[in-house]
Amino acid sequence: MIGSDGPDSSVWSAIGWDGGNYLISSELHFERMIRHAERLGLKCPDDLSDRVFSELEGIAPPEERNESGDQDPYLLIVKLSSSGNIVLEGAVNRSWPERPLSAVSLSAPVWDEGIRGTKHGDYQPYRDAREVAISNGADIGLLFEDGNLIDGDRCAPLLLDSDGVAYHPRHSDGALDSISLQVIKPFLENSGIPVRGAKITLGMIMRCSEMIVCGSGMGIKSLGTIDSRKIGNAKGRLFSLALEGWSRRLKSSKPTEEGEI
Repeated sequence: MIGSDGPDSSVWSAIGWDGGNYLISSELHFERMIRHAERLGLKCPDDLSDRVFSELEGIAPPEERNESGDQDPYLLIVKLSSSGNIVLEGAVNRSWPERPLSAVSLSAPVWDEGIRGTKHGDYQPYRDAREVAISNGADIGLLFEDGNLIDGDRCAPLLLDSDGVAYHPRHSDGALDSISLQVIKPFLENSGIPVRGAKITLGMIMRCSEMIVCGSGMGIKSLGTIDSRKIGNAKGRLFSLALEGWSRRLKSSKPTEEGEI
């Protein structure tokens, strides 16, 4: 795995990959990299997409392959360094349990304002959070700052409140502007579930109807507990609709020569 470094050393993204010529929602990832590079003071080439697809032909996928029907078999890690170098690395997309996942509440890393909410070079704290979660018998960590949910460790949380609205942490409060949420939001809203950013407390999580987490490296997963306390009804309407929206997104990838989206 590409190593972690100082926060303003690079910008990166993990993109779903079939191991050949297909990337999933790549333009959304590239657009975010360009936005985040500007915030981090990095120069991002205008032809980022073309350069990645040009170099993709020389990247061999890992021998191990994720065979889960709701996940991509691989991830392509795209990293742009402060020196302008583009590094690509293929990684197997890890498998997750079929059961609802468990989470523990952890303190979110504290970054300067320009760094908060970006896919910056120092992502070791998120790896550490995952390790802490696993060492405590949980699957993931949910990261809080001043009592408010900011992010998941390499996943985006979304909860369905009793008012029928799905809420996620706000980018303006330090959360990552999640590509996965961006992908499933239109389908959820067309299905009658408005999606909004909000300040989310642990109390709000405990009162919610249902909660999911999502990301390129996991797909859509139901969240069953936090700190061993039950969260709403696992694998309910939010999960089913989000999974359907995600499935449609997986089918929308196109060959690179036709212009992947």
